[in-house]
Amino acid sequence: MPWKLLWRNVLRHPIRAILTVGSVATAVFLLCILDASYRGLDAAVADASKTRLWVQSAVSLFVDLPEGYQPKIEAVPGVKDVVRFQWFGGIYQDPSNFFAQFGVDAAKWSANYPEIELVEGKLADWEAARTNCIIGRDLADRFGWRVGDHVPLIGAIFPRTDGGVWDFTIAGIYESRSVNIDQGTLYFHYEYLREGLEQGAVQGPRGVGVFLTCLHPGADASAAIAAIEQTYENGPQRVRATTEAEFQRQFITMLGSVPTLLAGIGSGVLFAIFFAVLNTVLMAARERTRDVGILKALGFTDGSIAGLLLSEAMLLCTAGGAVGAALALLSNRALWSFMSAFIPGFSIHTNVAMSGLALSVVIGALAGALPALRMRRLAPVTALRSEA
Repeated sequence: MPWKLLWRNVLRHPIRAILTVGSVATAVFLLCILDASYRGLDAAVADASKTRLWVQSAVSLFVDLPEGYQPKIEAVPGVKDVVRFQWFGGIYQDPSNFFAQFGVDAAKWSANYPEIELVEGKLADWEAARTNCIIGRDLADRFGWRVGDHVPLIGAIFPRTDGGVWDFTIAGIYESRSVNIDQGTLYFHYEYLREGLEQGAVQGPRGVGVFLTCLHPGADASAAIAAIEQTYENGPQRVRATTEAEFQRQFITMLGSVPTLLAGIGSGVLFAIFFAVLNTVLMAARERTRDVGILKALGFTDGSIAGLLLSEAMLLCTAGGAVGAALALLSNRALWSFMSAFIPGFSIHTNVAMSGLALSVVIGALAGALPALRMRRLAPVTALRSEA
């Protein structure tokens, strides 16, 4: 193989070569992200707790339940604790600074999430004042927050009647040992919100968004679900109780058939890149028709000519695949910090990046095969007569 000639051919049109490498790199990078998204969604379901149930309105997740439901749910056999969860939906400075915020029962919440560890601050620090909150490590890193800092939030769903902001003080920072729980959320005292509503200092819907129902170890989840739903079968508002895995699956199905969607996007990316590389190699082959005739006249074999063109396509695609895989792995942590709020289990695996690299080599081989075969069959006289 005349490697020097191969290198000169690749660099004959540097802009074209760079664009080809860039397109393949982008494709591999996107495929890694798509795979990480799918695996993350699947992991969130697989890693869900077997002892946590979620009780919501049977109408919609966005319809609040009366607080009075809590005692009856606690009385269901097998239930250990019931934790109130309320989505807050506040805005920090600008809507683009989105992150999740929930009002919860601090002590119960902490006791029933063994996957979460307060790495800065203690539960007692959080409970010391109603305005205190805890935040995830990634959220702290995102905004540079530390324990003791204040987080002013504009109440979008629960605005203050005086027009002021909600001022929370960071009392702790948590980290999660489970892909099911992200590190980009702010948790505060549910009572702080409830008291504001009762005193008329806050506007917004009253009630509880979701009751997190924690079971005793070994309790029958199916029996507990049936009992909870039967308790409110005739109202005043019917409820739907689900396992944590099913609750997670609800969010996935809200997007439609996620596997089909991601597979469709991935197939579209591969289809587009294949034809883009094929077009590049065909253009290169057409431009070098006379050169091929000269090389054959000088004694280069048909196989070496075909191998030269095939190697060029594979070299460009391999370079693009290597760049895309490297970028995906190097940006894994940054992407996880951003995506974990939506897909807690998001992670780009090394074997997936390597598969993307291998796939780029295959695309190069397939895209280069047709032009290489054409050049192999081209007669020297025909090639020399070409005006290309």
